[in-house]
Amino acid sequence: MRSVTDEFVRTITGSHRVAVKALAVAAGQEGAEPVGIELEVISGKVSMAYDADIRAMLDITVRVTSDVAWPLASTDPLDPSGSEIVVYRGVDYGGGRTELVGLGYFRIDDDEQDIPVDMPIRITATDRMGGIIDARFEEPRYYNTTWTYGDAIEDLVHDVYPAATVEWDDATSSTHLGSLVIQDEDRHAMLMDLVTAVGKICYWDYRGILLVRDPPSDEPVGELKSGRDGTLVSLNRKLSRVGAVNIIVATGESADERPAVRGVARDDNPASRTYYAGPFGPVPDFYSSPLLTTDSMCIKAARTILGKRLGLLYNVNFGSVPNPANEPGDVLTVTYDRDAGSEIHRIDTLEIGLGANEAMTGAMRQRALTAGGGGA
Repeated sequence: MRSVTDEFVRTITGSHRVAVKALAVAAGQEGAEPVGIELEVISGKVSMAYDADIRAMLDITVRVTSDVAWPLASTDPLDPSGSEIVVYRGVDYGGGRTELVGLGYFRIDDDEQDIPVDMPIRITATDRMGGIIDARFEEPRYYNTTWTYGDAIEDLVHDVYPAATVEWDDATSSTHLGSLVIQDEDRHAMLMDLVTAVGKICYWDYRGILLVRDPPSDEPVGELKSGRDGTLVSLNRKLSRVGAVNIIVATGESADERPAVRGVARDDNPASRTYYAGPFGPVPDFYSSPLLTTDSMCIKAARTILGKRLGLLYNVNFGSVPNPANEPGDVLTVTYDRDAGSEIHRIDTLEIGLGANEAMTGAMRQRALTAGGGGA
């Protein structure tokens, strides 16, 4: 969850004025306060997903003004050949005071406009992972064991975004690759293999920076509740076992002549609904990468993958007063009415409207209990 003031948290639970800001910026900037041309926002939304290749997508409609019109050249603010849009949502406290929360940098993919030429322009855009996915290799890419994880990931990213910052949450970036890594075409697949091999996740954050970090904690960081002082406006829930996984088997290649390495992570908590040895039964899935060169690396990768996929049995869809501080992966305490009580869930998907009267909607799954694991 993003950091906001106590005043912000109090204000959004009641009637308040919404502040929305969008800037058209030249590609390559980063940070919380880029330089750009301010857009007049009519409506829009930012859609986010915890376990998607592209974490955040933008749909926005803006007015034509003296500074912003249908793009006729690559230098025009809304030209899809390289321009980006940076979006914020927050609270207007009045008296010139606002508190804005950045929602990300978005590469313009499509512009659409009805004629005549003074009609609004509708824009769809993706976060910067779209550029990594598009930039497939022209020839096979390889890294040998002299490369570190940090250097290899920066090399992949800087081909596409030369000035981009890659930010790790610890010193894992200095770890050397345990084997030769080769990828024929898919830059994004290579990036994700490198990240997963060291038990991390990665995504582009609101500053346009690529974060490489441990998966988020299972501890609640906020609350959604109904009733007085609550922000929930709608809620429904669904039970299903479709797509649920409770075992991940990760395999790799040994760095010497020993047999291939292996690690397993299981939902081994008897209190869990998807306990692998309980009535639910074992439902394994498999992951393999040459980057995994020890049993312990396999176990760490398996736990990371399982942590993303546990808890899919119980889905909760909600609508609430928008809180742009929420992010996919956040764990929240969800308080229903007095009869249904409270539960703890992780946000899977989130849609934050940019209009004053638009609710925040999303889907959550019951928090995954800590997964165990062991080499085998």
